[in-house]
Amino acid sequence: MTEVIGVDSSTQSTKILRVDAETGKVLAQGSAPHPDGTAVDPSAWREALLAAAGSDGTHDGETYDGGLLAGAAAVSVAAQQHGMVALDRDGEPVMDALLWNDTRSAPQAARLREAFGEEFWAGEIGVVPVPSFTITKLAWLREERPSLADRVERVLLPHDWLTWQLAGRPVEAVTDRSDASGTGYYSVPEGRYRHDVLEHAFGRVPELPRVLGAAEAAGETSGGALLGPGCGDNAAAALGLGLRPGDVAVSIGTSGTVFASAASSRPDPSGAIAGFADATGKGLPLLCTLNAARVLDGTARLLGRSLEELDRLALDAAPDAGGLVLLPYLDGERTPDLPGATGTLRGMRLANLGAENMARAAVLGVLCSLAEALDRLRASGVPVRRAVLTGGAARSRAVREAAAELFGVEVSVPKPTEHVALGAARQAAWVLSGAAEPPAWEPPNGTVHAPSGAAWATEVRGRYAEERLRVYGV
Repeated sequence: MTEVIGVDSSTQSTKILRVDAETGKVLAQGSAPHPDGTAVDPSAWREALLAAAGSDGTHDGETYDGGLLAGAAAVSVAAQQHGMVALDRDGEPVMDALLWNDTRSAPQAARLREAFGEEFWAGEIGVVPVPSFTITKLAWLREERPSLADRVERVLLPHDWLTWQLAGRPVEAVTDRSDASGTGYYSVPEGRYRHDVLEHAFGRVPELPRVLGAAEAAGETSGGALLGPGCGDNAAAALGLGLRPGDVAVSIGTSGTVFASAASSRPDPSGAIAGFADATGKGLPLLCTLNAARVLDGTARLLGRSLEELDRLALDAAPDAGGLVLLPYLDGERTPDLPGATGTLRGMRLANLGAENMARAAVLGVLCSLAEALDRLRASGVPVRRAVLTGGAARSRAVREAAAELFGVEVSVPKPTEHVALGAARQAAWVLSGAAEPPAWEPPNGTVHAPSGAAWATEVRGRYAEERLRVYGV
């Protein structure tokens, strides 16, 4: 049996799957947490990878082949997108990596939008700058930490950095289209870096990783395993889920994402739909919300309950939360673009202010944000026949059942597994095979929830839109 490894280095943790390259069957897995925060020392990802693998190997550029990694034929790394890993001439970070959910570069994002115009960004780059994107973080570094900016010789993304570590830190670093497409200085339509845009933002062009083809090898680990090019986490999830035409993935993890694999992405000057690339040579139109599963975590803490208890409370509540409306912008928001926003609870009355309705309002608030994202994707021409629900919050029965009603389409919930890591493993198997297409693994099975057309869902969607317009004017 040939075995491959898929790595998911997400915001919160590293997950590793060891998989049968022929069938996609998961043979073993491991995980390890990451530090909390929106700025993280990249070495924490390396340590977490080794811990998740159960490896007693070292990480001095010599050995990455212990534990789950031992004897694998190929390895691919998927990771959170956009994170700025700025390295000096010795290959060491000049500061902690700024993650996708760090919004300090909101002023720089606004100035970049103004400098070139939304039509330029959408048509020539594929994305319109928001604080998540790497280019805005580099602009912030130049303006706010010029002495650190002067030391930057190379800029990588989280998956680039980990692949570079696994390869023994070769002279040349590499990336792939999916992750490069989320930087803001890679043109998806043209398939190349836009050095002019990066120079405008950062004042010069540091060394950037070479962009590999979808199934092009990135080298080998010290143990002799072939290294795949890796990819961004959402592109890996699309591979792991085996998305088909009409399928739209809705992931409710640290962030909320709504995306589909498509032949191409239609430019969206509003910036709501990012025209990313996927990991197969196609497009990955995507909308992202900053606030997703952590809204449920925070509500559970507020009520002094576990997530399981929160789920039961939400199921016991009135379907419409008794009129309570939560605008769940606890960490600012990306869609809509409201980086300075805060959470807002509206519609409070003595009759509805209870733990059950609070729990339900949190569930509905997160899902209403994602339902609006789904509507925008549909309006852009992407067919939406089924929503494939993933992420930690998909374990919640209240979330699953309400999603079908609020989305208005069939919701499929695949059997719980690490879909990002599985997608990375599928890419590793693809690179190993040398075939023209990824291996045809059977998509994960799961449960299906169909909408009933309940009237409360329309009322909830209307209240949510009305309160957001009242509070934020959008």
